[in-house]
Amino acid sequence: MARIYNFSPGPAILPAPVLERAREELRGWRSTGVSVMEMSHRGEDFIGIAERAEADLRALLGVPANYKVLFLAGGASAQFAAAPMNLWRGKKQASYVSTGYWSEKAIAEARLYGQVQVAASGKDSKFTTIPPRASWNVDRDAAYLHYTANETIGGVEFQDAPEADGLPLVADMSSNILSRPVDVRRFGLIYASAQKNLGLPGLAVVIVREDLLGQTLPGTPSTFDYKRQAENGSMVNTPPTYAWYVAGLVLDWLREQGGVKAIEAHNIRKAAKLYAAIDAAPFYSNPVEPAVRSRMNVPFHLADSNLEALFLAEAKEAGLVYLEGHRSVGGLRASIYNAMPEEGVEALISFMREFERKRG
Repeated sequence: MARIYNFSPGPAILPAPVLERAREELRGWRSTGVSVMEMSHRGEDFIGIAERAEADLRALLGVPANYKVLFLAGGASAQFAAAPMNLWRGKKQASYVSTGYWSEKAIAEARLYGQVQVAASGKDSKFTTIPPRASWNVDRDAAYLHYTANETIGGVEFQDAPEADGLPLVADMSSNILSRPVDVRRFGLIYASAQKNLGLPGLAVVIVREDLLGQTLPGTPSTFDYKRQAENGSMVNTPPTYAWYVAGLVLDWLREQGGVKAIEAHNIRKAAKLYAAIDAAPFYSNPVEPAVRSRMNVPFHLADSNLEALFLAEAKEAGLVYLEGHRSVGGLRASIYNAMPEEGVEALISFMREFERKRG
């Protein structure tokens, strides 16, 4: 059987060493004889696991001391609600940038709590580009400016954090956190679900500036209150302990790879190779403006869409799985997160060339 390369958009590929270590420790963590899944979240052993994960995340991203790091249940979709609950702070409205499916989801959720100003939208281009920053209409008195750093479905990615006109900048980094360096000091809030570059579903990482804490909307549940979670070590409720542990393993693996700068170079090489293969012939196409193409999620189409089902079937036989495009846009998509080895991308490119030779 061919080696399997998992191009799933999430839950996504995990580094092989992480899987091996999790298997080794599954029935008993270190000398405890107890699985992490069975540990008390308030026990000394798990507290050590949690503190090590936070320390590694802070070191890898350069998180300043005046930011709190939280590990919370619910994934990023829960943060679509938690962000306005914590950051609205009596303002008239919040500003959002719409660049695709997930930013639209965030906007819809925020509208449950107040007025949302859409400062810019890529809808007219069918979300194949990001509107130039100079064209944005940002309310200077808004509670915050929110954007989605990488659109997993449409395959557009901000190559740098946008200017926020003095507002707290809020970023959903679910699908590109730890894939490139970021200056955390530019942000009021960063949140990310774990199942792309950090591990397992059900966990979200939140990085929030301290001065934004303690001003929640009335009725905010205690589990969604960033200040209360920060005061309680992310344990107002029982956290997703095993997902937190796996995130720690992933962070440890990332340190061993040389950190975020090293993994960025790895990601640039992978993405460049795959986009070059797509652009090399009219048999394949990518609809996204080259300047904003995602390094993490690469959607593409065949010139003859009737061949897509056959492409997927033969790719699966070749050990290349989960290449289906999202149901909202169709086509094909390769998600090439941090854990995707370069040889996986090369295997996909070789398959694409052979498929084109036979069917083109």
